[in-house]
Amino acid sequence: MKINKICCIGAGYVGGPTMAVIAKKNPNIQVTIVDINEERIAAWNDEDVSKLPIYEPGLAEIVAETRGKNLFFSTEIDKAIKESEMIFISVNTPTKTYGKGKGMAADLKYVELCARNIAEVATTDKIVVEKSTLPVRTAQAIKSILHNTGSDVKFEILSNPEFLAEGTAIQDLLHPDRVLIGGESESAIESLANIYASWVPQEKILRTNVWSSELSKLTANAFLAQRISSINAISELCEHTEANVNEVARAIGMDSRIGPKFLNASIGFGGSCFQKDILNLVYIARSYGLNAVADYWEQVIILNDHQKRRFSDNLISTLYNTVSGKKIAMLGWAFKKDTNDTRESAAIYVADHLLSEQANIAVYDPKVPSKKVYSDLNYLETRSEEENKNLVATFSDPYEAVKDAHAIAIMTEWDEFKTYDWEKIYSSMKKPAFIFDGRNILDKAEMNTIGFEYSSIGQ
Repeated sequence: MKINKICCIGAGYVGGPTMAVIAKKNPNIQVTIVDINEERIAAWNDEDVSKLPIYEPGLAEIVAETRGKNLFFSTEIDKAIKESEMIFISVNTPTKTYGKGKGMAADLKYVELCARNIAEVATTDKIVVEKSTLPVRTAQAIKSILHNTGSDVKFEILSNPEFLAEGTAIQDLLHPDRVLIGGESESAIESLANIYASWVPQEKILRTNVWSSELSKLTANAFLAQRISSINAISELCEHTEANVNEVARAIGMDSRIGPKFLNASIGFGGSCFQKDILNLVYIARSYGLNAVADYWEQVIILNDHQKRRFSDNLISTLYNTVSGKKIAMLGWAFKKDTNDTRESAAIYVADHLLSEQANIAVYDPKVPSKKVYSDLNYLETRSEEENKNLVATFSDPYEAVKDAHAIAIMTEWDEFKTYDWEKIYSSMKKPAFIFDGRNILDKAEMNTIGFEYSSIGQ
């Protein structure tokens, strides 16, 4: 099938960047991203591209180049579905918070709603591509819905998982390690492969069956998260010996069988995918009675939660076993640098723990807006919204955030934190002045020379 028009349902962290790059590399294809969220679509259409709803280095430039030419953002979902030959489903698939599989299984209600919407309005043959992170056999569910419409419209279902790292998503899209396409129809697979082939070498475009494609996504994230939990487990051992986790990570990372990536000891992993995908893997394994497999992968999550709690417990015990009424400045709220995404950010859970100990929290993040900080805390429902408002203050100036603080907790590895005038910061803080470096980005000797009581991970 020749593809002239693409529709992507979902204008989020996956749909937005992916479709922008596809539009840039395929100027003859019209790409329309649709979403029911009018505010989000308005932000994507804002004349000032610095106000896009997603911050990702390089994204604004590509949107500015393609928007209004062959890249469009709209709330007219039915119209875009009808006109396109290929439809990407790129909606949210959160972990279920209710019913069977609560806390582990992926909630597929948004995916199902998309499939039913496509089935209802499509009048011509379509290739439907699942782009969201989905559990194995989701394609089968989509296929069942689409093939029972009672019409003579033909639907081909493909799995095309994303392997993007937030903060480097545009580079990951422009120079992917691989593009994975799973499906049953060879012609449908090649229709999608031809779109990617406009910039991706053929040897990097992998064709598989749909089940292998779906499971590969979950497995890739599980393996990466496992590496983070592994080095974090060693970081705790390092703190009780004479070892330095940075030296250990460097030594094992030079082993060609292991490699250096994802071996940075820290406060723990966050983001929308790692925890969700591992929990999904655990749920699938348990549903087949594979309890040893499920227990193995669940331990990655348990260790990650332990690392976050260990960090906040260490902060409290170091501050003479009480943070009640004390100002704790948190530098960083996003789950990693170069993104404004805060989903499952360690900062949320550390702040929540400290607030339960009656601390006063001051937050500075260069890309996360104030309202997002409060909504993240309110979502936990640990305390009332009014209490969160009273105990948490957000700042647009880092030097104001740390003024009169008893301690600073570095929660995100933003590069700008390394360039601050730390002598100025020290002079503005309560004494003794503590730094708890959850990302190991500052120089311990330098901080100690200035006068800080400096604590890091795994040292």
